[in-house]
Amino acid sequence: MPYEHLWAPWRLGYIMGDEPAVGASPAVKLLPGGEPGCFLCQAAVEGDDRRKLVVHRGPHSVTMLNRYPYNNGHLLLAPRRHVARLDQLEPREQLDLTATIAQMIGRLERVLKAEGFNVGLNLGRAAGAGLPGHLHWHVVPRWPGDTNFMPATAAVRVIPQSLDALWEALGAEIKKG
Repeated sequence: MPYEHLWAPWRLGYIMGDEPAVGASPAVKLLPGGEPGCFLCQAAVEGDDRRKLVVHRGPHSVTMLNRYPYNNGHLLLAPRRHVARLDQLEPREQLDLTATIAQMIGRLERVLKAEGFNVGLNLGRAAGAGLPGHLHWHVVPRWPGDTNFMPATAAVRVIPQSLDALWEALGAEIKKG
């Protein structure tokens, strides 16, 4: 059987575990209560949104592209405040996050023509949270037939769009209002 090579150089930092935290520096500015090593806390602060992959910032929430997506258009939505549990959210944060999830789903439908979504969060390390200290939701666009033989036979996922191109397309949609 011939082998196909899929080029995904952006994954190497993740695989090797040597990718520096986004925006990490001794002088990184954080919101009150923010954790210096938390990429979501770094994303919550305005500035260099393209590098941080931030596509939207609400009064109490931040939305960014997942650097290691399960599917094209995979977003992370988090409170701007560093909290780990749902019961730590204030009502205004809950409202902002819920409204932002709904808005992002509509925008992904328009930009990517997504026909379904997986929306969820992992609460705690035992539930699979890779960043258990900062609560965040995953919004994963889906299409009919988007599962295929690649993950089963080759342990490979194919993401058809670069993060940079997605940032541009989703950013343009968000600017429309």
